[in-house]
Amino acid sequence: MAAGQRGVLLTFDNTSRIVLSVSDNTPHPTVPMARTQTDLLRGTLDLLILRTLAGAPMHGWALSQRIQQQSENLLRVGQGSLYPALQRLEQQGWIESEWQSTEQNRPAKFYTLTTSGKRALAAETREWRDYVRAVDLILAGS
Repeated sequence: MAAGQRGVLLTFDNTSRIVLSVSDNTPHPTVPMARTQTDLLRGTLDLLILRTLAGAPMHGWALSQRIQQQSENLLRVGQGSLYPALQRLEQQGWIESEWQSTEQNRPAKFYTLTTSGKRALAAETREWRDYVRAVDLILAGS
């Protein structure tokens, strides 16, 4: 991340809080959030995971690295948020997992988007774009 650039670490816990970190690794205070805000952020993480897995099956660490890379280092997904999200998506039937060997010949769980996950990705993408458009309209303040 370039000097002066800010990044967001997506971290969720069971207290409906999100922890944001800036590029200098100085954490901001934990910000209490309403349940719907936390759900929105979780949904955002789910959407990022589904979209990333649409390209190819990946193991968790590679998935978090890919999201960071594609966001030009602006988004970093914490392991404490990533693996519960993967578990949640697997329980919903949107992804499935299988143990395979990594490039370094280490065992890792690889995640793949299911047919149901592809449908969910399309629907979630439409909803996200509608949400962004609505917020954009409000921010434009016409």
